Amino acid sequence: MLRGQIAHSSIGKAEPIVGESAWGWFIHYAVGIVFAFLLLAVYGTEWLQDPRWLPAVMVGMATVVMPFFVMQPAMGAGVAASRTPTPWTNRLRSLLTHAVFGLGMYLAALLIKQVA
Repeated sequence: MLRGQIAHSSIGKAEPIVGESAWGWFIHYAVGIVFAFLLLAVYGTEWLQDPRWLPAVMVGMATVVMPFFVMQPAMGAGVAASRTPTPWTNRLRSLLTHAVFGLGMYLAALLIKQVA
């Protein structure tokens, strides 16, 4: 993006940029924090007082919209990994990792409740 290109036909063929990995991880985690606030926006701060796993996992799984419709197409993988050799495997992998993210938000809420 710093060079004015927001999409690639194949990210694997793109010329590496110094520091892009660090920036990628930073942005990845920053977006995760924003998604955690999405959970609170949808279910309210009351959810933190009585955390339940299902709302957290549902929000986590809903966040798969970003990689399916923004990141994967921008990296040349197509919408929902449609241009990859194993699209359904990749879709399931994305969905499961985002469900784990939701589970992580639930576990973090339990920890916050214990500490507070």
